[in-house]
Amino acid sequence: MGLFDDFSKLLETKLEEFLRSNPHLELQAIEEQLKEQEEDTLRLILEIQKQEKQLQAEILSAAQEIQRWNDRANKAKAANRLDLAQAAQERQAALLRQGNQRWGQMQGCKERIEKAKELYRQIQVRRKEVRASAAEAATRATTKTEQNWDTKGWNQTSNYSSFNAADPLEQKFQHWEADEELDRMKRNIGK
Repeated sequence: MGLFDDFSKLLETKLEEFLRSNPHLELQAIEEQLKEQEEDTLRLILEIQKQEKQLQAEILSAAQEIQRWNDRANKAKAANRLDLAQAAQERQAALLRQGNQRWGQMQGCKERIEKAKELYRQIQVRRKEVRASAAEAATRATTKTEQNWDTKGWNQTSNYSSFNAADPLEQKFQHWEADEELDRMKRNIGK
């Protein structure tokens, strides 16, 4: 296991060195992580909203049941059935407690949704900042790479002018081209 750990540490070190020397790639990796966090936050918001809708439905159902048991308690009192009226009131109170719990849970969901939305906005802002930094770093890296890959002849000035007759290379080519032309003319005359 020690060899594997050493190899793993070596790879991590090399990766860190590579990312330090290529900051635009590190920023792209951070942007990708932020994108995943953004997507996870959206899923969380949707999940909490789903819970909130479920709790709203349960609260509405509890309210309807509370109304039903209230009507039953009143009906039992009117019929002088105090045993049934008492039981109906107890059921109504239990439903009211349950409804209040659901109401508290729904308020908690609303707070969590707001916090998640704020987190989502913060992630979006951070992602835009990282994207801009990555673009800037990539531009710098591209410029640096282009400067490194330029050949000597492209990037440096010469001591001679390519259009100057005093250029030794130019003179060699002119002499060779003149000889070639002379040989061609001799062949044509000999035909």
